[in-house]
Amino acid sequence: MPSPLSADRPAPEPPEREAVDALISRTRRLRGDMDAVRRDTVVIDEEDPQLRWRRALCDLAVHHLDDLGAHLGQLREGLPPRSPERAEGASAREKAQHAAETGAPRPGDQPRPGSLIGRVGSAEWNLLTDGVSWSEELFQIFGRPPEAGPLSLDELPSMLLAEDQPLLTSLVTDCLVDGKPIDGEFRILRADGRMRTLHMMGEPVLDADGCTASMWAVLRDVSELRRSQQAVRRSHDSLRHREHRARTEHRLAVELQEAVLPPWRGSLRLPSQGPGALDIAAHYLPSESSSHIGGDWYDALEMPDGRTLLTVGDLTGHGIQATSAMAMLLGALRGMAVAGIEPGVLMGHLNQLLETSVQPALGSALCCRLDTATGTLVWAQAGHPAPLLFRDGEGRPLPAPDGVLLGAASGVAYEQDEVHLLPGDVLVLHTDGLNRHSDRGAGPDALLALAPRFAQARSAQECLRTVVTEFGDTERLDDACVLIARIGA
Repeated sequence: MPSPLSADRPAPEPPEREAVDALISRTRRLRGDMDAVRRDTVVIDEEDPQLRWRRALCDLAVHHLDDLGAHLGQLREGLPPRSPERAEGASAREKAQHAAETGAPRPGDQPRPGSLIGRVGSAEWNLLTDGVSWSEELFQIFGRPPEAGPLSLDELPSMLLAEDQPLLTSLVTDCLVDGKPIDGEFRILRADGRMRTLHMMGEPVLDADGCTASMWAVLRDVSELRRSQQAVRRSHDSLRHREHRARTEHRLAVELQEAVLPPWRGSLRLPSQGPGALDIAAHYLPSESSSHIGGDWYDALEMPDGRTLLTVGDLTGHGIQATSAMAMLLGALRGMAVAGIEPGVLMGHLNQLLETSVQPALGSALCCRLDTATGTLVWAQAGHPAPLLFRDGEGRPLPAPDGVLLGAASGVAYEQDEVHLLPGDVLVLHTDGLNRHSDRGAGPDALLALAPRFAQARSAQECLRTVVTEFGDTERLDDACVLIARIGA
């Protein structure tokens, strides 16, 4: 950073004006494009860390472009007049022409809000004469009226925050004593109470004998830039924290789901002894976004009286809250079923449990109790798709008894129905997330269309593979469960 006072080297010639003008034009175009991007990233949801991070990045890029534009403008202008005498020697016409070309304020003008003018200023402290020269921009940066005069090196630290004063003292001492260039930042507190962050770059100016004659520096107001950088860091940290929390919650939700859902894989035969055993197979299908672990469940359980419990259900929400509520509800369902409570009454108790829960939720459920010895199925539902019965190559949904969603109303009575099943019948229980995007309004029709293939299947596992082949793609909006029970002979 050579100074015009340096005796051992001349001031460098400024670059060609046309080249700098071209750079300025390009910067202005890029600045306009960046503004357009910034308008498109207006934060609508202030609670979304990712949106805040994107907006902060755009703001930071704009501030960088503003600083670049200011530097290029000063590069085109050349060094400002160093002395008041030279500044006063310029004619009014020259000042007006300079303002028109560079956008600099005319005498008496105040910088516009957000203007680049006034962000960069220069100063020189003469050690031989104790003279001090400040540019007009530096007075604006420090919020100091020109008539008050520039600050000497001894007075300058008084403008700094107390914790930054030792840094400035060290930088100036190293520059004047050891000839080291200055490159550092500090904060000042202006008379109007505003705090600004300044970046100072300077170097000693040597006389003909190689001794330090003065110190020359450029000070840049980087307050907005640093605020933008801090905003980016804060929003980035917030985003990373949210992602870490989401990964942790997802892992816990998966572990909880795996711990609660039945441990058996493949097929299951219930009851374990006696005629007419059920051949059972079930499967959990994740949504297109595997991070959306929901509150879906399936279960098959042999009761103490020899009957078999079949159930599927779905709670609203995703993540650890939904899976923990599902664990609570499924545990209560199993306990009441083992205690011999009938499906309709059981649904009423589950509804009351959700109502009194610390974290209330809505859910749908299906509870079936099958006596394989007689083929009698007793079942109840709470706002859930009815079981599908497949017989002789045809399928139909069972007529549903009345039952509203769990947690939707108080004191609700749930009806239960009874149906007789025959050997070879296939019963399909599923949650409503099974449907694909294109099947959202199709109801059970897509499943019922599989009836001919179920008729040819030799086991519940083969039927399940057919369902997974048809619905196991990645196009579902929600996760789903399917349980298939094939009535044995």
